Amino acid sequence: MKGAIVLIKRKNPPHGWALPGGFVDYGESYETAATREAKEETGLVVKNLQQFRTYSDPNRDPRQHTASTVFIAQATTQPTAGDDAAEAKLFTKENLPELVFDHSKIIADYFSLKKEM
Repeated sequence: MKGAIVLIKRKNPPHGWALPGGFVDYGESYETAATREAKEETGLVVKNLQQFRTYSDPNRDPRQHTASTVFIAQATTQPTAGDDAAEAKLFTKENLPELVFDHSKIIADYFSLKKEM
């Protein structure tokens, strides 16, 4: 679905819908981690990976102070849930669910930038 965003429903607390992601392994680049996490959580092999922005507000994650570097990518197949994801689905700007963390801000920033292009 052109222009759609992949979201996962988290298996672990805090529960809810979120952008796929995870932690960078020791010795791994951010790009490699983003590609690996996309595959693990959504089954998608991504291409055209581009760094979008970094989000670092200390209050963005209730568990601990976590900074996230967000990437944009493309895939041609349908997502399937895996790893920490209970579900993985495509959403458009018009049908986004309620999101955990600061992911609604990230998605709003993405659509705002996309609109400017």
